[in-house]
Amino acid sequence: MKRIVLIIIGLLSVTFSNAQQLETIIEEALTNSPEIQKFELQYRIASEKVNEVNTIPNTEFGVGYFIREPETRTGAQRFKVSAKQMLPWFGNITAREHYVSSLADAKYEDIIIAKRKLMASVSQSYYKLYANTAKQEVLTENIKLLKTYETLALTSVEVGKASAVDVLRLQMRQNELEQLNQVLIQQYLAEQTAFNKYLNRDKDIVVDVIHELNMPSEDFEINSENLALHPELLKYDKLYHSIEQSELLNQKESSPMIGFGLDYINVNKRPEMNFNDNGKDIIMPMLSVSIPIFNNKYKSQTKQNELQQQEIAAQKQDRLNTLETLLDKAINDRISARISYDTQTKNLKQAKDAEQILIRSYETGTIDFNDVLDVQELQLKYQMNQIKSVKSYYIQTTIINYLTQQ
Repeated sequence: MKRIVLIIIGLLSVTFSNAQQLETIIEEALTNSPEIQKFELQYRIASEKVNEVNTIPNTEFGVGYFIREPETRTGAQRFKVSAKQMLPWFGNITAREHYVSSLADAKYEDIIIAKRKLMASVSQSYYKLYANTAKQEVLTENIKLLKTYETLALTSVEVGKASAVDVLRLQMRQNELEQLNQVLIQQYLAEQTAFNKYLNRDKDIVVDVIHELNMPSEDFEINSENLALHPELLKYDKLYHSIEQSELLNQKESSPMIGFGLDYINVNKRPEMNFNDNGKDIIMPMLSVSIPIFNNKYKSQTKQNELQQQEIAAQKQDRLNTLETLLDKAINDRISARISYDTQTKNLKQAKDAEQILIRSYETGTIDFNDVLDVQELQLKYQMNQIKSVKSYYIQTTIINYLTQQ
């Protein structure tokens, strides 16, 4: 699990302090998560059941008093005391322990799955917060740029080279960007709540995210074969094994049970008679055998176990198909994110070149503020798409890590 954390952190092309921060956040989430604590408690309960099944049937004690004392040659019987202990067939208790242990092993996989999902969720939420703050910074820069253009437009209006309509258009565009910025702030607060709840802490705690997240120069190698060892699939293997142990237990329980016992009968002496066994108490060892002659119950359980194994095998194959689909989609979406990022980078450079041309045009007194708005809108679009591509790349990477890292 530690190795997976380090792999996720290693994807960040940032300073060590920022990487260390995300690693600390993930470790805090793993420690504080009530969901993981829930699965850990369930595993402890399942493990404790081993002690529960490591028992034999209760010892039976009985006491009887003869209301009408039966007479025997040696005297009248007064009361009877008996003790009896049934014992399961050889290996029965061991089979129970193995069955319960196999269930606990399957339950342990729930802890691993929950941890991996939490790590992916925390990382994805972190990247969403980064993208939100990055977009806010871009909007702020564009608003400042429009204010600069507004100043130029006002100067142009004074000398008769621009219309007051151009100024109003620039101001309306600023208002639109201010609105977008306010919406992003609200979205950030909502995502911040989700992020803090992953860490099981107060929703209003301010999250300090990184300020720059770059597209990696190259993708790390993906080992698709590791998908077969994913905990979600290993759980099915352990459930299948638990059914095998259940069948072994079923075979043991269909065996006879042996009982040992002892009866003690108190006998009164016969009055006015003198012989050696007069009043001699009776002690009688007992041996009993419980045989399941009508064993349809165990035959039915065997059939149920066979059907459950088939069901688990089908469930595993279905889940494997789903995970393979998710992995393939994540890989292709990550490739698409890189393609989109490269395209937006080229377009953004061209938009900035157009901006420089407009600035030089102003120096010659031929600036067109409609072109200014068009170029600004394109530049903002490319910047936003660039941030979106980076976020998508890292989110898809967390999905790939969840599915393939061991």
